[in-house]
Amino acid sequence: MNETEIQSIKQRFSIIGNSTLLNNAILRAVQVAPTDMSVLITGESGTGKESFSKIIHQLSTRKHAQFIAINCGAVPQGTIYSELFGHEKGAYTGASATDVRKGYFETADGGTIFLDEIGEMNADTQAMLLRVLENGEFIRMGSSKPLKTNVRVVAATNINLEKAIQNGKFREDLFYRLSTVPIFVPALRERGADISLLFRKFASDFSEKYRVPILSLTEDAKEVLQNFRFAGNVRQLKNLVDQISLLESENRIINAQKLKEYLPNTPLQSQALTLSSQNNDNNNFSEREILFKIMFDLKNDVTELKKLVFQMLQNGNSVHNPENYPIYQEMMHQFENKDNHNHSNNFSPNDAIILNQNIEKKNIIEILQPDLEQKNEYIQDIAHEETQDILSIEEKEKELIIKALLKNKNRRKNAAIDLGISERTLYRKLKQYDLDN
Repeated sequence: MNETEIQSIKQRFSIIGNSTLLNNAILRAVQVAPTDMSVLITGESGTGKESFSKIIHQLSTRKHAQFIAINCGAVPQGTIYSELFGHEKGAYTGASATDVRKGYFETADGGTIFLDEIGEMNADTQAMLLRVLENGEFIRMGSSKPLKTNVRVVAATNINLEKAIQNGKFREDLFYRLSTVPIFVPALRERGADISLLFRKFASDFSEKYRVPILSLTEDAKEVLQNFRFAGNVRQLKNLVDQISLLESENRIINAQKLKEYLPNTPLQSQALTLSSQNNDNNNFSEREILFKIMFDLKNDVTELKKLVFQMLQNGNSVHNPENYPIYQEMMHQFENKDNHNHSNNFSPNDAIILNQNIEKKNIIEILQPDLEQKNEYIQDIAHEETQDILSIEEKEKELIIKALLKNKNRRKNAAIDLGISERTLYRKLKQYDLDN
């Protein structure tokens, strides 16, 4: 297949880009389309996997039959079997007592079914899907009579199915039946100059939609865009262009500084990006919770310093001249450097962190400069404050861990990534807070 034919396919299915990885994926989709082989499309969320399923269907002999796309992650697991394979009268509570319901595999007979997020499918439905792939048979819920269907299955996933197999979440035999021909769709950050091409395409679309002049980027803005790692891939880039097109009603030439206002590239926002889940675009931690996480780290540093002072006081060391202590000099130097970098007129979460640091700095100075005769009083105050801090931090830390586990459906590896800690640390925290089960 030559370059002209590939470009024709891109134009037909509205695919923008010229990267080698993208072209390879398109070429493989075109090659497998005329066959009846099952296809497994892999790639991160937001890369456009459904477009490749449409290429496969439209270039196949089934193109005049029905094409049905189902997001397995969006269908409740208690009803997905019924949705795919149908049910008999009164097969379950809530099922129609008078009508037989046809499932998608019966409706799309002779066509193609695209099963997105196949990794979310439950065990019973996986077993029936395997039966369909092996001999074209399925059984409606509440029936014992096998029915025949001639459907081609194209599946997609943004998770590692091989790891899901190891964890007992996905059938190994089904995996090999689905992945007769695997197609990998590259992430946007792996596509180089395609990012700028897509930006221009989206800018043109939204210019027409909002009836405003088209957006353009300066050279330094293009460099910033090129170096940004889009966690949400093409979907995130499209949303970014949509936002800028709508809000920058007068300024249509976007420079690097203006672009950075829309990109998560501040220190706080970068941590938010690190914490974001690869599976859920709309369930990220809130800015307030991320701020709490940053505050944990700062509080731990200050607590360590307080412990040192506590030990000094217990040992009877004089601290009338704290400037003589290297640790004091180092801490004050760090605080002053951070203060000097704060020039914003707007009070942001970063300012809140710096304000907290200034408060802690004042507390440190007060702790390091007590009169010796008040030593015991300060020892009690520090011990009490430290206990309160630890309790407060532990409660919030436990809350964040629980939220991360719920968000990631108890997948501990993904929860650890969201929390910015190692799996080993997460397991230790689960044991510490009695959350093992």
